[in-house]
Amino acid sequence: MAKDFITGKRTQFGNKRSHALNSSRRSWKPNLQKATILVNGKPKKVYVSARTLKSGKVTRVN
Repeated sequence: MAKDFITGKRTQFGNKRSHALNSSRRSWKPNLQKATILVNGKPKKVYVSARTLKSGKVTRVN
């Protein structure tokens, strides 16, 4: 299972609830993108979430 290289976000699990409160398992997946970023001064291809990219915590290297 992939995870965000910066924040460590992974797939989360929980219950889907109907109007009658029947429950079945479901998952929420982070919007992971493969991006080339600088890690210790060297470019590296890693998975980061779109939210991490938008927030400016990391910048892509071209």
